[in-house]
Amino acid sequence: METARVLVAADKFKGSLTAVQVAERVTAGLRRVVPGLEVETLPVADGGDGTVAAAVAAGFERREARVTGPVGDPVTAAYALRGSTAVVEMAEASGLQHLPDGVFAPLTATTYGSGELLAAALDAGATTIVFGVGGSATTDGGAGMLAALGARFLDADGKPVGPGGGGLAALAEADLSGLDPRLKDVDLILASDVDNPLTGPKGAPEVYGRQKGASEEDIAVLDAALAHYASILGPEKAALPGAGAAGGIGYGALVALGARFRPGIEVMLDVLGFASALARATLVITGEGSLDEQTLHGKAPAGVAAAAREAGIEVVAVCGRLALEPEALERAGIARAYALADLEPDPAVSMAQAGPLLERAAESIARDFLS
Repeated sequence: METARVLVAADKFKGSLTAVQVAERVTAGLRRVVPGLEVETLPVADGGDGTVAAAVAAGFERREARVTGPVGDPVTAAYALRGSTAVVEMAEASGLQHLPDGVFAPLTATTYGSGELLAAALDAGATTIVFGVGGSATTDGGAGMLAALGARFLDADGKPVGPGGGGLAALAEADLSGLDPRLKDVDLILASDVDNPLTGPKGAPEVYGRQKGASEEDIAVLDAALAHYASILGPEKAALPGAGAAGGIGYGALVALGARFRPGIEVMLDVLGFASALARATLVITGEGSLDEQTLHGKAPAGVAAAAREAGIEVVAVCGRLALEPEALERAGIARAYALADLEPDPAVSMAQAGPLLERAAESIARDFLS
């Protein structure tokens, strides 16, 4: 009989365990049932928060830079570097976690720090940059990011417009001539798990504005301001998939930085060396905090399962809560899912005890699939 070799390639359980901790707990549970089991761990991410941590776990060097946070305060942001490839996560600079006391700033939050973080990666010698976008506090179309990289956004009086998406309503002129010349020689990959356009019913303000504190009135203001901004920079790219990612930072990267959009999990699996790890495995365990309808649309477990199915390797999943029918799991290439909610129905307790519960779930996987 072939020796079992398990690959644990799961995303974080948001609010309770990092992807690295998920891998550690699953490994511990498996080995409690099958001592000495060969387990390889490859924490994964789909371009959103946790992307830099996944790269570091895969052997990239963690670097830090002091940059401008979404409301103008300085924050420390990390990126990952290996050779001439950098993984930059916009949430590290401009994410919701950097809002002081959780007070939203839907009209004025800026991506300026994300531009500074990209510049730090350029300073470090990066010529390929994977730009993971998600978890943003911002809806400024990437204008702040571009300003940090040398662009100028001026009102009718020739003065810089105010920060955030709200300020773009006054935009009269966009001057991109001062953009950092090094950007011309960089392969910038926009990695995202969302394919929304910039504006409209499926655009950034309408779909994601409320989670950043925007009222219905704010959403209308932001949508009009971004449409105006796109009319000046170039409306043709505003409808592209990913233009609406992270409050429209995707559009800024596509229209002014020559970025190319790829589904985040596909990019990250390439960067992390997933194919070679998969070739060594006989069983793959993936997962994330909630396996639901969103999972099927470009989230990490779906990407892992698709790649494993192509290679003919069985996949099981772990999750905090399961909101998918067995048929949907099967279509995604997941043989079975093990939910912590089945072991502990109280969500608060389940999140607080996620580590031990996950070890118990892994013990069940070992008994069902490995012994």
